[in-house]
Amino acid sequence: MTETTHTQPLPPDPPDSAFEHYKPRSPEVRAAGDALRGLRQDLFKGAFAYRPLPRLGADSRLVRALPGRWREYATWTPHALIIAAGAFVLLIASNSDDSGAGVNVVLGLFTMAPVLLSAMRPVAAFWLSMAVSLFAAVWTGGWDDDWPWLPGNFVAHLVVLTVVAIRTRPRTAAWMWLLTAVYGAAVESFFEGGRYMPSNTMEMLFLAALALLAVTVWHIRRQARQEVDAQQTVTAHERSRRTLLEERTTIARELHDVVAHHMSVVAIQAEAAPYRVENPPPELEKAFATIRENAVAALTELRRVLGVVRAEDYEAPDAPQPTLADLDGLLANVREAGLTVDKTVTGAVRELPQGVELSAYRIVQEALSNTLRHAPGAEAKVEVSYVLGGLGLRVVNAPPPEPSLVKPSPGAGHGITGMRERVSMLNGEMAAGRTDEGGYEVTVFLPVATVSEGDA
Repeated sequence: MTETTHTQPLPPDPPDSAFEHYKPRSPEVRAAGDALRGLRQDLFKGAFAYRPLPRLGADSRLVRALPGRWREYATWTPHALIIAAGAFVLLIASNSDDSGAGVNVVLGLFTMAPVLLSAMRPVAAFWLSMAVSLFAAVWTGGWDDDWPWLPGNFVAHLVVLTVVAIRTRPRTAAWMWLLTAVYGAAVESFFEGGRYMPSNTMEMLFLAALALLAVTVWHIRRQARQEVDAQQTVTAHERSRRTLLEERTTIARELHDVVAHHMSVVAIQAEAAPYRVENPPPELEKAFATIRENAVAALTELRRVLGVVRAEDYEAPDAPQPTLADLDGLLANVREAGLTVDKTVTGAVRELPQGVELSAYRIVQEALSNTLRHAPGAEAKVEVSYVLGGLGLRVVNAPPPEPSLVKPSPGAGHGITGMRERVSMLNGEMAAGRTDEGGYEVTVFLPVATVSEGDA
């Protein structure tokens, strides 16, 4: 029996074109490809895009130098210059002795069109300028004196090159100059026909090179000035930021040296005071313990505030801020300090935004501190009202008893100012003043936006 072996045919070799993508290209080929892509991007892609000429800014030297209403007119200076250049080109192009008046007018209008178009479509104006130059030279038969640029077209093309170079970038200006040279050489070679004709292409290229060089230098200086201004702005911002940080550090140091020192002394003396008296009563020991606890709490708060003041980049503290739920603890602390205070809550108790809760707590805290400071021994009342659209607060104290063993301590009035700032920050209302009985009353309303059922 004969054994037959079946073999699979080998696949055909791939064509050489399949590996063309993997062939390394020489630096010259890559440079030529990049150049062609740049040419297409600058002068072909979006050549007819609408790019209106902007007006002068209010910070330009010309606008700042003029008074009053003239500044509004001065912002149109670039447009006025282009219109003036177009009128000048029209005058030159229409002043020809070889053609009739009608031909001169039509030729002047055609020559002026690229100049005016440069204010709206700059790249298209460049292509139109070269097309009009060729059309005018062929139509008028200017083969002997001015070839391939007639006087009007010569000036118009220089103006268009300059305007387009100002409105674009230096690479686009270089492409325009190169295409102008190619255009001049091609037209001369194609239309010369074996006859000698004087050419003004070299004059065009020389003057265009000077104009484009000046525009390129202007672009470089402008960019450098913008970078310097940006750097100066950043430097000024950093300087002001550093100055602010130094001032905050100085304030923090002064607060620490003055307040923290005295609060530490108060805490130490309150702790040691019961041991200086033989058999002190329990009430005295409790009073000194309360003084020490308040001093330690004040030191803790002061250290936290100093940390915020000294910090270069402030971040919100991780610890929870006090709310109206902590009001009972505040009142208990005040009662231990010797102030008789009652609390009344009306309305449906509900959770309020964190900013409103914190501000309400601090306002009540400051109002009770003022009562302890200015009316020692007086009675106080705290009323918290949950109403529709906001939160109402009322802290009122009676006049201090006569005579009193504790004298009122003077204040600088920063407490009332701080409360007003908190209320103003929340767009609330506040009233503070003396009552008819001789006490003091603080009334505050903090608005709270209501959430409808559709928004919930």
